[in-house]
Amino acid sequence: MNTIYSALIAPMQQTRVDVFESIFTVFLGLGTLVGIIVVAYTLYNAYKYRDSDTADDDKDRPSLGELPTGGKGGKKLFLSFGISAVIVISLVIWTYTMLLYVEDPSADDGGQQEALEVDVTGEGFAWFFEYDNGIESTSTLRVPADQRVWVQVTSGDVWHTFGIPDQRVKADAIPGEVDESWFEAEEPGEYNIKCFELCGEAHTSMVGTLNVMPSDEFDSWMDDQLTMEFEMVDGNESPVTDGYEMTLEGQETDFERTYTADDFDENGTITINDVDHGGNYNVTITSTDGQFETVEEQFDMTGPVSETYTLEMNATESDATASGTNDGGDA
Repeated sequence: MNTIYSALIAPMQQTRVDVFESIFTVFLGLGTLVGIIVVAYTLYNAYKYRDSDTADDDKDRPSLGELPTGGKGGKKLFLSFGISAVIVISLVIWTYTMLLYVEDPSADDGGQQEALEVDVTGEGFAWFFEYDNGIESTSTLRVPADQRVWVQVTSGDVWHTFGIPDQRVKADAIPGEVDESWFEAEEPGEYNIKCFELCGEAHTSMVGTLNVMPSDEFDSWMDDQLTMEFEMVDGNESPVTDGYEMTLEGQETDFERTYTADDFDENGTITINDVDHGGNYNVTITSTDGQFETVEEQFDMTGPVSETYTLEMNATESDATASGTNDGGDA
């Protein structure tokens, strides 16, 4: 009884699991209580009015063909019906309120400013995830514990249904439409992701993994995904350590940085880990002493980036080098 009472008067819970477990607990407890009362009352009346060998001398007992009288004006019937109506209506209102919270939890708790947003696409019997910062992953959805996660689910081919049974999450994945849902995992660990729509011959293999990580581990993982490494080499694949600068510019953000040759190490490499958003980036490498051709490239950052650029000597420098070599040969 204390569990049922707590579930009824408790404030809105933070997770879907808590909400559905509260609903289940209340209905199971009250259903069990009502069942016990009904069965007990039935058994009591069966025993009280059982057949016996001796007949009681009851003056109020109706004779054959006579309608019974009394019943105190139906007060018992009215009382039992009234109590039942109050219980049922109260349960409907309470359950509906809880389900409204599941549909839009921000209406009751003000929302979570740090909520994580992930786009989920079901296609080719696999699940694809794209975070709000542009990082992508396949089959494995990594999220921090104790943080709300909003998922926008769609499909790239046929109908699917994205589901995480342990988190009580299910959202339709329909081409051209987006179904939004949320969850908040309290305990770190791995949970199964399944498709609950019969979508084709490989339907049973359309599975994935929800990896719930401690917040610090998730932040570390995300930092690794937002890491860029560049290497500068010449035509002989030897490291180039001077005579250039590199400009990195994000097409979808206001990120823009310029790195000189002094920022690169002795192997002609540089690691950049101060970006906070993936997506498309432009790379422009220009020569500071005129010996290299300008390099202009683009790449799409959906995870860790490792790029190697070959710096070709420009035509003037090549001719001058060749001329110097020939002069030296004639001498």
